[in-house]
Amino acid sequence: MRAVIQRVSEARVVIGDAARGQIGRGLLVLVAVEDADTEADLEWLSGKIARLRIFNDAAGVMNLSVAEIGGEVLVVSQFTLFASTRKGNRPSYVRSAKPEVAIPLYEKFVARLAQDLGRPVQTGEFGARMTVSLVNDGPVTLIMDSKQKE
Repeated sequence: MRAVIQRVSEARVVIGDAARGQIGRGLLVLVAVEDADTEADLEWLSGKIARLRIFNDAAGVMNLSVAEIGGEVLVVSQFTLFASTRKGNRPSYVRSAKPEVAIPLYEKFVARLAQDLGRPVQTGEFGARMTVSLVNDGPVTLIMDSKQKE
């Protein structure tokens, strides 16, 4: 699994004319599933995101997790995170898992992240055409991949 994690002061996902998920201070997580992913990948990624210390403490040092600041999380599926631009100018998405594999893992990831945080997680809608807006705080943006574990 691959994720782009952004520390935000607010974020929102809209489908059509309706807001699907909306948060204040917290994390916007764009997540993609590849065919090789398993429950072990989602467990690792969820745990890392829940424990990431990227919010400032009283001394102004990034030392607190989203749970510790009482922040919120918005998770949006984004298969394009596995785009390959190696050949030509049109990205290939062959590494992205097909919906029959991706949807169950995405849903388990969302449930696991809510469990790890001890609070509900807002989401977009898998496979829907979504408009995502955010105010990046910092800016702080991290990329994590369960296969690289950097």
